[in-house]
Amino acid sequence: MKNSRRSFILGSASLAGGLALSRSALAANPALAESEAMAQSLGYKADATKVDKAKFPNYAAGAMCSNCQFFQGKAGDASGPCPIFPGKDVAAKGWCATYTKKA
Repeated sequence: MKNSRRSFILGSASLAGGLALSRSALAANPALAESEAMAQSLGYKADATKVDKAKFPNYAAGAMCSNCQFFQGKAGDASGPCPIFPGKDVAAKGWCATYTKKA
């Protein structure tokens, strides 16, 4: 009886740990590619310093996804979700034409 109870408890703990890991892995979105149609139409660049300033004159030095009001990543994250590009993560150092500085 003791062995089966111990096996059950250990098995349950392993299953719970595995589920927690798989949920966090599923939570990560794929990175937005600059080649995607929506990204191209909004001038998205994973590196804001490479924005075509002639085509997007509203770009200003220092503007990047990490300090945009739409960026949903945490401070210090290399990338994070953005509602402008549903289901994709944008680079924290990226930029697009919808950039709006955080208040």
